[in-house]
Amino acid sequence: MSIKPGVIGALLLTGVLSVAACAPVCAQVASSGASATPAPAGAAVPWSSLSQDQQRLLSRVSGQWGQLTPQRQQALANGSQRWLGMSQDQRTQARQRFGQWQQLPQQRREQLRQRWEDFRSQPPARQQAARENFRKFQQLPQQRRQQLRQRWQNATPAQRQNMVEGARQRRTERPPRLR
Repeated sequence: MSIKPGVIGALLLTGVLSVAACAPVCAQVASSGASATPAPAGAAVPWSSLSQDQQRLLSRVSGQWGQLTPQRQQALANGSQRWLGMSQDQRTQARQRFGQWQQLPQQRREQLRQRWEDFRSQPPARQQAARENFRKFQQLPQQRRQQLRQRWQNATPAQRQNMVEGARQRRTERPPRLR
């Protein structure tokens, strides 16, 4: 299987974003159990609406829960719910990724957060295309992935833009695949 050079940037971005996506979840302590119903977007999450397992998982912030912004409460509630749904292997991987995240310089973390926000602002079809490209990239042999990374890193911003635009153009020109 070969990958079009123009999708390298999207592939790398998706890989980096997958690490950033796990960061809030990984900061929590492991536990298990049922989860509560999520609050509407922008609404505060009452502590009493969390399951016992979520409360135990978030016990470090129980005293400050009422002072947290509704967005932070929702992020913690959602993160605890995801954490409780993970297998032990997934939790181990998440802890490792979070450790890697913590080792990054603050400036790099800010860059990754911005890229994540940029990705999230894309239409669902573009997000899905990036995820699919990343999946294809992960299936390539290690040597080919390294070659593509090197090519992307050595390219100027204009060359990178041309790679991305060329990939988009090729994607719209080709006939749809049969499934």
